[in-house]
Amino acid sequence: MKFIQMLPTLSYGDAVGNDTIAIQHALLDRGYEAVIYAELIDRRFENENIKSIEDWVSPKKDDVIIYHLSIGWKNIDLIRKAKCKKIAIYHNITPTVFNENYDVNAYKSCKYGLEEVKKMSDVFDYCLADSEFNKQDLLSLGYTCPIDVLPVMVAFDDYKKKPAQSIIKKYSGKSGANILFVGRVAPNKKHEDIIAAFSLYKKYYDKNARLFLIGNYAKRDIYFRRLRDYVKSLDVQDVYFSGHIKFHDILAYYSIADLFVCMSEHEGFCVPLLEAMYFEVPIIAYDSTAIPDTLGDAGVLVKEKNYAEIAGLMNRLITDQNLRKTLIDKEQERLKNFNNEKIRNMLYQYIEKFIGK
Repeated sequence: MKFIQMLPTLSYGDAVGNDTIAIQHALLDRGYEAVIYAELIDRRFENENIKSIEDWVSPKKDDVIIYHLSIGWKNIDLIRKAKCKKIAIYHNITPTVFNENYDVNAYKSCKYGLEEVKKMSDVFDYCLADSEFNKQDLLSLGYTCPIDVLPVMVAFDDYKKKPAQSIIKKYSGKSGANILFVGRVAPNKKHEDIIAAFSLYKKYYDKNARLFLIGNYAKRDIYFRRLRDYVKSLDVQDVYFSGHIKFHDILAYYSIADLFVCMSEHEGFCVPLLEAMYFEVPIIAYDSTAIPDTLGDAGVLVKEKNYAEIAGLMNRLITDQNLRKTLIDKEQERLKNFNNEKIRNMLYQYIEKFIGK
């Protein structure tokens, strides 16, 4: 028996790619034979059993396909035609409403992906969802197979690496708070809401504050250009878009952050929340989709996007040391739920029950 993970793109450093590799290691450590097939593969992956979909070999009857559902894929019929057991890991797909006025390609890809998820409801024998939100989404899409919740596996040991000292020296210890958000520049992440709240925080509470928006973007991207124009229209200073940066740079920004603010309106899990917890950065997040599933009571959830109230809340979380300590203590307790060994054991329990071992 062999476990065959499949996904359209195996990207280095993103949540789905990291989860795929973590599952691969977990399966191999358990003594199983395991392989990954993808159409696009980041060259930085080394010493992994990863193959191009062009080299696809039909699985044997006792093999198990694990397909990562996160976007549309033209090769999905390979899974439908395979004569073996099939598991879907559902990371969710961004609703088309977020991209319809910004990115035609992303809109089409998400539209196709959402249609694909619905059509595949009778194909999988079992599903794993990153969050309770994702599980309920599958149920609403007509999935009747057994579904369990398996959080994303995060390689917390990687965060012990040395952060970029140049960034720490430049921004640490200076007057003014460092506000952080980490996530690709995409419409569902709602960077504009963070910018709006930050502009009021900077105006009324901390004129020296800085906002770091860490995440990849294309300079010609309509959403990014509108964000840049929005910053200018508000006449707010010290808003920094990092673009694509190295991992040790990301570690540095977490190291200097005084507060993490997330106003995203669609998340299937939201790994940066766990990263902020790891670095003991208090969190304010908008109560949407899977965010409360991941955050638990380890941060402050806001129900409405009242920018003035959020700015005041930002000030309180930065200046109230007792509240900060309470939240950081809760973060460390919350992180225990995402311990790698714990998630691995859940994975083993679920798949071995599924294969009847």
